[in-house]
Amino acid sequence: MKCPFCAEIDNKVIDSRLSKDGNVIRRRRECIICSRRFTTYEHIEEIPVMIVKKDGRREIFSREKLRSGLQKACQKRDISINVIDEFLDELERDLREAGEKEISSNKIGEKVMAKLHEIDDVAYVRFASVYREFKDVNDFVSELKKLLSKH
Repeated sequence: MKCPFCAEIDNKVIDSRLSKDGNVIRRRRECIICSRRFTTYEHIEEIPVMIVKKDGRREIFSREKLRSGLQKACQKRDISINVIDEFLDELERDLREAGEKEISSNKIGEKVMAKLHEIDDVAYVRFASVYREFKDVNDFVSELKKLLSKH
């Protein structure tokens, strides 16, 4: 690791600490040449998961984009942001553990809808209306009938 002060490569690690979530190691280092101290962070280099959209386009999975959609679906509902974040953590972990470099947006959409169906019916219908691209009121009513028949 190059010293940010004198650009020398020789340094020693004085202290190492694991982050709260266990995903990052913080290291305090001291340069052998100039004796100044600096901090480095070590984390796992993750391979980005590519999402294959309905039209064939590919884009990198964006937690923030999905979070925004979930927040809109859950707006004015009694759903904690912690519940949304826990679900996103679980989903991201599942995507990475699957080991696939590309995942269809349909798989992700279905997982999100299944989770919303567990949490809140209104949020589920809101998300479904955008995800399934309801063309008119009949599509909306049809989805509501399915939902009601399951209860």
